[in-house]
Amino acid sequence: MELGKVGIWSGWGHWTGNRADAAEVEELGFGSLWLGGSPGGDLKVVEDVLDATTTLTAATGIVNIWQDAPESIAQAYHRIEAKHPGRFLLGIGASHKLFNDQYEKPYDKLVSYLDALDAAGVPASGRVLAALGPKVLRLAADRSAGAHPYLTTPEHTAFAREVLGPDGLLAPEIAVVLEPDRETARAHARQYLSLYLQLPNYTNNFKRYGFTDADIADGGSDRLVDALIPFGVDAALAKVAEHHEAGADNVNIQVAKPDHSIAMDEIRALGAALAQ
Repeated sequence: MELGKVGIWSGWGHWTGNRADAAEVEELGFGSLWLGGSPGGDLKVVEDVLDATTTLTAATGIVNIWQDAPESIAQAYHRIEAKHPGRFLLGIGASHKLFNDQYEKPYDKLVSYLDALDAAGVPASGRVLAALGPKVLRLAADRSAGAHPYLTTPEHTAFAREVLGPDGLLAPEIAVVLEPDRETARAHARQYLSLYLQLPNYTNNFKRYGFTDADIADGGSDRLVDALIPFGVDAALAKVAEHHEAGADNVNIQVAKPDHSIAMDEIRALGAALAQ
């Protein structure tokens, strides 16, 4: 499956029926479009993106295993794969306790979900897991094409590569802010991070890589914010290169905006810089 070296990560809602923007992402040279959040069980948005493009790979980032039954996801996978063979990567994950009342034993739930996908004929090569810690990274290596870590550093990418081995797909997401003024950009980055600093999955992972409770408190220290979110096009592409050097195959960029609006102007700027 061809994901390209660089993709775009964006909330899935914008892309439902939005053929022009999906086609433009492809025209700008990005190899993949990661549909963030948890699309509905029929994955119609994936089909919309693939209908509008010819070479772009669409990936879910991620299907929430507590929200959609594996049987319905498998049906959608087979429908899309039959129509657009080799262009859909199914990303699944356990999401977070804050958003899921039934959140118990997420690892066991992931394993049973993968078992159900196996039974429904969804190949391991057609799926990836949202994975941060070593246990789920090992599961990703054993039961899927690889891992889709979110909100990580190049140090985490290097660790994930070790766990996955040389052949596992590694496709981390990175958030960027393209606001030129550094202090304004840092404020936008903090606004983006405010939710994630409440989620133990992420904060525990930050601590694995040397950050402390003090870094996580009060909206995040400058050290944490600057390590996670580059400011400006040049810094964004430099961070992409760091992840590639650490072992990433496909780095997918999310343009973080305070109002969560789609960022086509910023995506165009990134595409133009990559083409140089």
